[in-house]
Amino acid sequence: MWIRSTMTYRFSFAMTLLSNFTATLFDFVVILLMFTHVRGLGGFSFAEVAFLYGTTSTAFGLADLALGQVGRLGRRVRDGTLDTLLVRPAPVLAQVAADRFALRRLGRVTQGLLVLVWSLVLLDGVEWTPLKAAMIPLTAVTGALIFGSVMTAGAAFQFWAQDGAEVANSFTYGGNTLLQYPPTIFAGELVRGVVYVVPLAFVNWVPALYVLGRDAPAGLPAWAAFASPLVAAVCVGLAGLAWRAGLRSYRSTGS
Repeated sequence: MWIRSTMTYRFSFAMTLLSNFTATLFDFVVILLMFTHVRGLGGFSFAEVAFLYGTTSTAFGLADLALGQVGRLGRRVRDGTLDTLLVRPAPVLAQVAADRFALRRLGRVTQGLLVLVWSLVLLDGVEWTPLKAAMIPLTAVTGALIFGSVMTAGAAFQFWAQDGAEVANSFTYGGNTLLQYPPTIFAGELVRGVVYVVPLAFVNWVPALYVLGRDAPAGLPAWAAFASPLVAAVCVGLAGLAWRAGLRSYRSTGS
């Protein structure tokens, strides 16, 4: 319904799509400007940083397109309008994700994909194998699942906090910004935190460093590059449990 409504005004949709594309492009412009003054960043070349940027931006864009609206759940919990979703014969999470579905977010996905393709053209010195080539689309899919899990868990938190969207955003939007840069420029404690506590490093750092022929972060073994699907599955399972627990705790507004 929301897609059909959006496409009714196609020029308006084209302008909002372009605006979304341009707004997210400024993140990459910062990297471009940075490399006009330096030759490397934490031992990484421009092409390698662009590869990190492209992989995480594509993954986050896919998750944001599918589940970006779940951050609005706190408002429905506060005003009691979540009740209308509970009586409909459809999963509540699917209804929340589809609420005011924003097709303009394709701009972020497109921008991330363009940077990713450009980085692959610029990369040299990478010994490509079928396994490394397959790792790129796999990284986008598993990364989207991990980001989506964090978004869902953040939405579940709002059943109790009712206004905790910014807490989830610190891990999703903040994590996306963090993963755009090499792990070598961050403190070891922070890197270990996104590897062993909130496993955002498996969105792109761990598999991307394998593709680039570099060591995994935080002392992970080389085989950890292939653990991203398993990590994504665990994250999806935990997010599902958190969502169900939050939904069971919902008691409407009491008004």
